[in-house]
Amino acid sequence: MNVRFDTHPSQHGKQIGLATLDSPASLNALSLPMIEALLDHLDRWAHDPTIVCVLLRATGDKAFCAGGDVRQLALACLDQPGRVPPLAARFFADEYRLDFRLHRFPKPLLCWGHGYVLGGGMGLLQAASIRIVTPGSQLGMPEIGIGLYPDVGAGWFLPRLPGRLGLFLALTGSRVNATDALDLGLADRCLRDDQQPALLDGLAQINWDEQAPAQLNSLLKALELDAHEARPEALLASRRAVIDRDLDVADLPAAWHAIAAWRNDQDAVLAQAAETLMAGCPLTAHLIWAQFRHCRYRSLAEILRLEYGMSLNCCRHPEFAEGVRARLIEKRPPRWHWPTIDSVPTTVVDAHFEPSWDGPHPLADLV
Repeated sequence: MNVRFDTHPSQHGKQIGLATLDSPASLNALSLPMIEALLDHLDRWAHDPTIVCVLLRATGDKAFCAGGDVRQLALACLDQPGRVPPLAARFFADEYRLDFRLHRFPKPLLCWGHGYVLGGGMGLLQAASIRIVTPGSQLGMPEIGIGLYPDVGAGWFLPRLPGRLGLFLALTGSRVNATDALDLGLADRCLRDDQQPALLDGLAQINWDEQAPAQLNSLLKALELDAHEARPEALLASRRAVIDRDLDVADLPAAWHAIAAWRNDQDAVLAQAAETLMAGCPLTAHLIWAQFRHCRYRSLAEILRLEYGMSLNCCRHPEFAEGVRARLIEKRPPRWHWPTIDSVPTTVVDAHFEPSWDGPHPLADLV
């Protein structure tokens, strides 16, 4: 299942729970067995009085988690075109339920987001009560490239970013570094990679029966102060004015063309953002625009239920399977069914927000 569960002794017979994603060859991409194992074990730890804190981390130098294991999902979609494969219905339900449980976890839950933190990895990191990044962290939602859309609660955390930055990150799949993540509220602390053992030792020394919040905060402050000089230079702060100005538009085509105009910009970050968007899926861009509109005033549970429907409908339409097959399996440019921003029918976009199951919502229990 590629997840390890261990405990580390603390004071007075208490323990620190350690959940470790352990599939470095796949950049710790989340498979269904990994998700179900995390759901089961975290539920037990939530009710175990000896577990006082949980650290969610991953093995390998490159990534905490580079997303979900979408290859198997796409192959299932290709086998059953126009339908929702049972694997997809179960995968997305369990993944979103895991994200919700993490958001509501009753004990301090620290997530160590080193290296690539993309897609499903962002869902885990953003759900933690203490989100730790390292100087080499690269955070992003790259779904524009594969015909999906930013899910795992992105409808909750991206629209809440300052100005038009959430829309920019969703449409362009751009990554942010550790300093950007702190500036935008996508992370709480930046520690060096070599400080994880010190963090674990410090957690073990906390008296979890008395003044634990203050001691935990002091520990994190001290470690972060020691790591301050390792922080990278922010990428987005100096570009926010341009992003806010150019994406202050009334409709998606205007936003698409505004970003496309950066293609020959001397600013390499903006030029790369334009290239990624223009090679991306026009249907995904429409879904993002609609998602931001639908999610603005909804609760987290409502957003995850909305995204569940969107994800199942992405499996029914051709772009997701084509995007994954082209980008990740055959290593070629996708051939989108709707190849331009103006060719996507409104009825197709609207259909992604319709139920694709019978009876009560599969995530009706999220409250």
